[in-house]
This record gives sequence, C-alpha cells and structure tokens, in this order.
Amino acid sequence: MRTGIRGALRRAEQVLLIRGARRNAWAAVCENRRLAGEREQAGRAFGRSA
Repeated sequence: MRTGIRGALRRAEQVLLIRGARRNAWAAVCENRRLAGEREQAGRAFGRSA
C-alpha cells in the first residue's frame, strides 16, 4: 500500500475515532483488512492466487 493511501486512512481513522462509538467498528475494519492482506500474502508464498 502506498504511503499516501496509508496516511489518508490514518487521518480518516483519527476523524472517526473522535466519536468513541465508532472506535470498535473501525478497529474491526482495520483488523479485517490486515488479515485479508496476510491471507493474500500467504497464498502468494505457497504459489496460489488469493
């Protein structure tokens, strides 16, 4: 992921976290993205398309 996109996501996260009620939902979205990236990377490592 490019740094510009990563920075934009972090800024969006900060704005969303101003409201505490959204904190858990946004954390879940970030975790799901992280896990999906790890699955894709693992699939590539084993020669499969993710």
